[in-house]
Parts: sequence; structure tokens; C-alpha cells
Amino acid sequence: MELLHRDVLHRGGFAGLRETRLVVDNKVGGQNDTWNGLGSFVYLADARFLPKGETRMHPHKELDVITVMLEGRIEHQGSLQNGKSMQANQVQAQRAGGEGFVHNEVNPDNSENRMLQIWALPETSGEPASYKFYDLKKDEMTPVYGGDKSQNVTLDSQTIIEIGLLSKHKNVTHEGAFMAYVTGGEGILNGIEVKDGDLIRDENLDFTALSDEVHLSLIYLNKAN
Repeated sequence: MELLHRDVLHRGGFAGLRETRLVVDNKVGGQNDTWNGLGSFVYLADARFLPKGETRMHPHKELDVITVMLEGRIEHQGSLQNGKSMQANQVQAQRAGGEGFVHNEVNPDNSENRMLQIWALPETSGEPASYKFYDLKKDEMTPVYGGDKSQNVTLDSQTIIEIGLLSKHKNVTHEGAFMAYVTGGEGILNGIEVKDGDLIRDENLDFTALSDEVHLSLIYLNKAN
């Protein structure tokens, strides 16, 4: 098992955003102290907006952007008309495609928030921009990205991303290579104690939460592939 902890890495950011990047794949520039991703998954940042902070308007093209709200709220402004505000335990997935979109992310509150920003590269270029939104359910792993083109619940990809909101003693298993990021609490993963800010890479997953409100972000490849 390989483990990377957020707090050993440089904390940077821009505008009103402060973030620690744990995954910056070589496909998108890479960094010496961060990991490569898995499949189409190429970027993971653990971020906080300053009170009333914002990213300012910026573009994306040929990129899938998954936002996981952990604490507080965020408002999205931009060219995707169905983009909307988010609060803790909600997830949105935006496909820029060949059409592209511009957006601004704003913290509307007088306190910091916290979110995960995950990027994946679309497997088909030139697709139209699209948008998905999810409410996390307690003690469930919610698929928020990946799957066949025949379904429309998630943006299609052979790389699967699931987000869990887990209470104490809840157990999650997965067979096969994976990457996982733990936030908001502690757990036992493959016999090792892990905590908020730990990124793990291994074969086969056996995770049990040791506290309530643990978020587990799980990335793996479609077994049918």
C-alpha cells in the first residue's frame, strides 16, 4: 500500500482559493511531489475558499470537473445554465467537452469552506458541455462519474469515481486496483489506520470508518474494461 498525506505537500492557490494538490498527473503537467492518477483521473486538490473568496471567471475545455463539497457552501456562475449553488455533502460533475464553458466559483459566506476538486480527461473529444448533480446519502457509495454511454446517470468514462458519506463502523470493500482519499475523520484501510488528508493507492480495498461523517473518495477502473 502507498500513502501520501496532504500536510507534507506545499499549500498554494490563487485568487481567493487556497489548495493542496495531491494528484497532478504527467498528462496535465505533473509535479515532483504529487502522484499520477488512475485511468482518466488526473488531478485532485483539497481546497478552501477564503471568506467571500472566489476563483474569478476562468475557462475549461476538454476536461471533466468534479466538485465535492465537504464544508460550507459555494456558488457557481458561468456559461452552464444549470449550474447551481452547492452545500456540504453535494457533488457536481461538469463536462466541458469541445464546446467548453467558463465559470466562477464563489464562497458566499463569511467563513471558510472546503471542497475537493477532481479532474478527469474525457475519453471522447468534441462532446457538448453537460452537467450532473448529486446529493450524498448516508452510508452509501454514490457513483458521481464514469459508466457506459448507454446510461445517463453519470458522465460516461471507463474510470469510475464514487463518493461515500460513512458513519462509524461502516465497511466498504472493492476488488481491484484503486485510489482513495479520506476526509473528515478516520478509518482502518487494509489494516492500516488512515485519517483526514490521506491519499492511498493499493490493490483491493477494505475500509471501515472509525468516526462519523467520514468522506471516502474512491477511484477505480471499470472491471468490464
